[in-house]
Amino acid sequence: MAEDFDLVVLGGGSGGIATARRAARYGAKVALIEAGRLGGTCVNVGCVPKKVMWHAAQLADALRDAPEYGFTAVSDAIRSVHNWALLVERRNAYVERLNGIYARNLENSHVALLHGHGRLCGAHQVAVGERRLRAGRILVATGGRPARLEIPGGERAIDSDGFFALAQCPQQVVVVGAGYIAVELAGVLQALGAQVALVVRGTRLLRHFDTMLGDALAEACKASGITLHFEAQPAAIEAHGGQLAVVLKQGGTLVADQVISAVGRTPNTADSGLETAGVALDTKGRIVVDEWQETSVAGIAALGDVTGQLDLTPVAIAAGRRWADRVFGGQAGRKMDYENVPSVVFSHPPIGSVGLSEAAARERFGAAVRVYTSRFKALYYGVLDHKVDTHMKLVCVGPEERVVGVHVIGAGADELLQGFAVAVRMGATKQDFDDTVAIHPTSAEELVTMA
Repeated sequence: MAEDFDLVVLGGGSGGIATARRAARYGAKVALIEAGRLGGTCVNVGCVPKKVMWHAAQLADALRDAPEYGFTAVSDAIRSVHNWALLVERRNAYVERLNGIYARNLENSHVALLHGHGRLCGAHQVAVGERRLRAGRILVATGGRPARLEIPGGERAIDSDGFFALAQCPQQVVVVGAGYIAVELAGVLQALGAQVALVVRGTRLLRHFDTMLGDALAEACKASGITLHFEAQPAAIEAHGGQLAVVLKQGGTLVADQVISAVGRTPNTADSGLETAGVALDTKGRIVVDEWQETSVAGIAALGDVTGQLDLTPVAIAAGRRWADRVFGGQAGRKMDYENVPSVVFSHPPIGSVGLSEAAARERFGAAVRVYTSRFKALYYGVLDHKVDTHMKLVCVGPEERVVGVHVIGAGADELLQGFAVAVRMGATKQDFDDTVAIHPTSAEELVTMA
């Protein structure tokens, strides 16, 4: 006999948990199904452990800079003073604490947690092992996973999940990819003492971001010692005397201890009963949803990475809460606004971006676009022999110069962007920026003093 619920959520990532708890707050009887660890990609093999590794890499950079600030040099070789295993141990312990917090939050919200693989049996039924659940509403938030590198020997490469399982920092690494995952992992490994080569199929990094950001990051990568191979594709990965050899289609071979594939992500839709239930998928296997997160089948909704809308944890959380507000909270107009969503790349240096790139703005608004740019060296580098430039861009539209894009790469970009994202969302103009008194001395002040 089926157990009755108001809502059944497939997937215990950030989006699924946020939706389940918000619906329960409105009095809905909710069940959440998850086969793995709570928290999904972000908590377990994504943003959270990645940010821990990024902080470690930032500390390594600070140690290199410390002598020029008057401190006794620790060592030129970061590897000799860094305990990778201890970092991993403490990082994993933190992640486990978060897993427990998620479980307690669900319990405190009176959400029934079922461990197992959920499979749709129709528009209103889900199977979990031998159990059958019936619900007026079903939400699919099963997330995504790393795409495979489909070449001979591709199984010899690890993916971003495998990066978090590394027991030690490799000496030599080849990273395949040009997106945010590729550049983040490359930056962390280089800073912690690896020799990194980045294999990029196209002509630039971060092709979905403003060109200024990708170009500036390429500059910074080269300066840090990362070798960039543009217009290069791996043809095969071969064993090479205890190491790995990446054979390039364009000719040449790169030898490394570890090869990391960061060639994109694919949705977790396999064996979920979606086709049986009649849920439409796109050509990449992602669930097709409308502006209200509803699928082609009444009663079944979806959000997060499984839909491919924007693969960002805060987006899945926001979309889920708004969906629950509308469906269970009586707020008829609530839905996720996918315009002007800020994003950060935890590269070296970090990147912050919100709104339209210059190219996208010109495509939409043509000659009405005006762009302001700045390139400078942050005060931190004033006493250092090596310098890393900060780049900023404001994209403005119309006679009132409404700011439709803010793009920054440089130290602190990750933290300064949030407030400017609020300004963009509220329709701030260049004059509003100019009329704001600067905070000195900071990098952020450049955004309100550009001429």
